Amino acid sequence: MADWGYGQFCPVAMASEVLGTRWTILVVRELLCGSHRFNDLRRGLPHISPALLSKRLRELEALGVVRRQADPNTGTPLYELTEAGEELRPVIMSMGSWGQRWLESQLSMKNLDPSLLMWDMRRNLNPTPLPRHRVTIQFLYHDVTRGQAKWWLVIDNTSEEGSVDLCKKDPGHDVDLYVVCDLRSMTAIWMGLMTVREAIDSGRLKLTGDRKLQASIQTWLGLSAFAAETKQVSA
Repeated sequence: MADWGYGQFCPVAMASEVLGTRWTILVVRELLCGSHRFNDLRRGLPHISPALLSKRLRELEALGVVRRQADPNTGTPLYELTEAGEELRPVIMSMGSWGQRWLESQLSMKNLDPSLLMWDMRRNLNPTPLPRHRVTIQFLYHDVTRGQAKWWLVIDNTSEEGSVDLCKKDPGHDVDLYVVCDLRSMTAIWMGLMTVREAIDSGRLKLTGDRKLQASIQTWLGLSAFAAETKQVSA
């Protein structure tokens, strides 16, 4: 970041010099979403190289936006936002709300990625409506390559904290609900551009298995934090 700048003392210009470099805002987004380990950050940013992610984390640490410490159990680095970094939460959320409301949705729908979609669904899933026992849900995307087609969400709702695991290989549990869909339609559901009922009625989504899970899927499926934003039409 020292190699370029706007040459202005305006706080907006100075903040832009920090946040305007490629990937920096998305690294902050991932930290705000609860990713603290390097590999988890990469799962939320699948197209960034490990070297560039390390560089951005070092830069944010030097600026006092990110704090690094060692996991007491494993010794591996953990990254968290400082007070200065946490103050960026309303900024990032406002950017997301603006993008959802004003930008053409078809732009987002060009960037389909099953691994990123499932990672976001895992961390946004609402376990409250689910039964108080382990639930296994298989997702099958019939329009992607074989290695990206099948995913499993395993929700352990037996404790107060609960846990949601994302598996790319069969975890070996009985499946409670099968979700069959094309990737574009599931992405549209996640973004709030289409409801589960609309996808079912149009034949784009098929649910097989536990009836209660089918009936409540719209309430527990991990949608985007911006899914409730209403699209606006520019004049």
